[in-house]
This record gives sequence, C-alpha cells and structure tokens, in this order.
Amino acid sequence: MNSNPKQRALRLAALGTIAVTALALTACGPDITAGTGDDAASDRLQAPGAEQPEGEITIWDRSGDLFEVFDDVIDDFNEKYPGIKVNHEAVDINAKLQNTLITGTDVPDGVFLDDAMIGGFADHLWDLTDVLDPYVGDIAPQKIDATSVGGGIYGVPYDLNPGLLYYNATALEAAGVDATAIETYDDLLDAARAYQEKKPEAHPIHLEQSAFLGQLQLEMYASQLGTSIADAEGELRLDSPEYEQILTFLDTVRSEGLGTRAEYLTPTDIAELENGNQVFYPWAIWFDFAPQQLLPETSGDWRAMELPAWEEGGARSGAMGGSSFVLPKDGENSELAWLFYEFLMYDEAGFSAVWGVNDIYPTGLNTSIPAYLPAADPTKPLFDPIEALGGQDLWEVATTAGAQIPSGTSIPSWWSSAVDYLGNDIQKMLDGDLTPAEVISDSTDSIQTNLIDRQ
Repeated sequence: MNSNPKQRALRLAALGTIAVTALALTACGPDITAGTGDDAASDRLQAPGAEQPEGEITIWDRSGDLFEVFDDVIDDFNEKYPGIKVNHEAVDINAKLQNTLITGTDVPDGVFLDDAMIGGFADHLWDLTDVLDPYVGDIAPQKIDATSVGGGIYGVPYDLNPGLLYYNATALEAAGVDATAIETYDDLLDAARAYQEKKPEAHPIHLEQSAFLGQLQLEMYASQLGTSIADAEGELRLDSPEYEQILTFLDTVRSEGLGTRAEYLTPTDIAELENGNQVFYPWAIWFDFAPQQLLPETSGDWRAMELPAWEEGGARSGAMGGSSFVLPKDGENSELAWLFYEFLMYDEAGFSAVWGVNDIYPTGLNTSIPAYLPAADPTKPLFDPIEALGGQDLWEVATTAGAQIPSGTSIPSWWSSAVDYLGNDIQKMLDGDLTPAEVISDSTDSIQTNLIDRQ
C-alpha cells in the first residue's frame, strides 16, 4: 500500500540506518562454544521432507516499510506453499528477543536480526549449514563469514550494503574537478584539495562525528582491505598496517582541514551538503536516502561511484552494516520458516518482490542489494534508476561494487561495546587529541582488558 510521503521519508530514513542503529544494543547471551561430531550435527536444521508441508509459523520483523514489503510477499509464498500459514508480527526485536530465547516462551520460528548480534545468540539458533548448502556458493562471501560462528552458519543472509563514494557532481564540475578520475584514496585527497582551492570555505570530505557510526565506517574501510576488528577466532587485529593506513588517511583529512565533521544526516550535515561545502561522502549504499528525501536543493546533483581503492588495483568496496534471518531452535516449526526465507531470498519471485517495483517502493527498494549473487546481477536490475542521482543506474554501480567486497570474518559479540573504546578514540583523534598509533594502542588495550578477557 502507498503511504503518506512524509511518513515514508521517516521510515526510509529508519531503513537506511536499520543495519546500524540496532547494533548499539549488545546481545548478552553466553559465549559460543561450537559443537563437534554428533552434537554439531544435531544443531543443524533440516528442510522438511514433504513436498507440500503444512503448519503454522511465526515470523518477527521490525515495523516499517520493510515489514510491509515482506508482508506483501506472503501471498506469493502461499501460492507455492498453500499449507503454511504465516503469522507476521511487527516486534521490537532488540527489546524482546533476548528474554524470549532465554525463557523459551512463545519463541518465534524466524527473526530478522542484525549480523553483529548473531554471534551473541548463536547457541539459541539453528545451524543452517545443511539447508544453505545448495546456495552457499552463490552468496556473497562476506555475508557467509559475517553469519558464521565456530564453523556453523547461523543466519540466512539478507542484504549486502556495499560502500560507495557519493559525490556532488554539479558542484565538482563547476570547480573543474573530475570526480570520475578518482581511483585511490590519494586521488580523493587530491580532488578534495583541488575543490578547496576553488572554494576555500569548503571542507569536502565527510568525517563522521558519531562514535558508533565512525567505528562502523572504519570497518567498511577495513573490509576493503580484507580485515576487521577481530579474526575468526575472536583475536584482536587492530594493531596492523591496514588500520594504521586507514586511520592515517582520516587524520590527514582532519589535519589538512579537508573534512566536514558532523553526525550522519543531522541538520549540520545536511546544511553542509546543500551549500556545496561537503561534496564527498564515503558511505554505505543507503546514503542514497539523502538525495531522495533530505536534500531538495541539490537533489539531482549527486552521483555514486565505487569507493576509491587503498592501493592501485585494490578492492573498490567494503561492507558497512547488514542483516540476516535467524531461526531459533525453540521455534515450533523452524523447518517451515526456512521454506519462507528460502522463497524470500533464493526464489526469483521472492527476491524480485522484495527489491523490485512494488506498492511500498514504486521504483524498487534501492537502499541495499541482495546478498544472493544471482539476484544481484548487474545486467538485471531489480530497482529503477534514481532521479535524485540524475537518473543514474545505482543498481549497476552497487552490484559491481558489491562483487568486489573481500571475504571477512564473523562479527564478535562484543562489537558494539567496543564503541566505548575504539569509536570514542577515533573521535579523540578527529579532535586532534590522539595520533593514529595511539588510537590503535589505547583501543587494543582497552578492548582486550575490558571485553575479551572478561568473557
């Protein structure tokens, strides 16, 4: 159904940050110890044996436009599985899921969950290795890694959120700066310097002022380099040449006055985007919400391209946020819920209904792309070109970028708690109070002592 444009704008804003806002709530489940042998096998969900299984499932999603999208797909699902009744409930998942899993009362069969929270809940969830086996080779490797714990896969990957470089093409062209020539982060610095020469009051590159989002953006940059805050065993790896390179870049933007320091899409941020002072925004695909809804004066001036590479020939994108579907072991009909998610993500009718043109998104859902690579075919767009990006085919840009994201690792259960250390230290560096080396040293010591050693 169509909704009021202002209400849709607010819900789309929530969708744009859905992959990140909920991460601030840390799942407090017990540490995960992967099973072995028969124990591990018994934790693996199996698909129903019947060709037309029957039963009733309860699916939890967050309220909002995305809930409505998933809700509309239920009729299509029931054309394939008429014997499965879907009870679709809008729930405050972050407030309710933990206690529900601990008590084992009224446990849903399937839940929409942020990737960063899966590790903390994995001992309550089905290992989906066996049911995902026919598809796993065609799922973005980064998403498989992000949902894996101890050798098992605990989420049905939903979205891929490739990092892109958004830029004000009109303002840059007027200043004689060719943004399309940017291939590396050194090129981005040079382009920012050239723009500032023509417009001295400008601070062309966005510098994130939120500790949480700053840490998430840092991980986007790290993802490009094939690393992350911790390895597959949960060991810290901040103390590395990759993180030193990223932090040095951010510190250079700060020290040369090339950055606009603001929180993501707050009034100050929006004002500097509209007046042409801030013209480069390295962010996840879901920044496209801004020119579509929040930047009326410069809507149509913005474009997107792959992120610059850290080295010539390097990956031109990294992952920033993301969600998946999980199936609790105490759900009554989790095997039937698997069929719902299988249809939603791996059946063309399902994924086309989610990302394609529909009543909720008349031009398609364009704030993410599918994690299932056959659905993310650059030559077969699911959403339309975007008027607010000058009619650009964002689908082609985003899917090409997404295909370059290197493999990663599972996300540690303490990730969001690390914001108190790493996220805050990044902000101290942007204040000029810490060096990149001090950020690495101080954050490593604090996270190890206060989070890892206390598990």
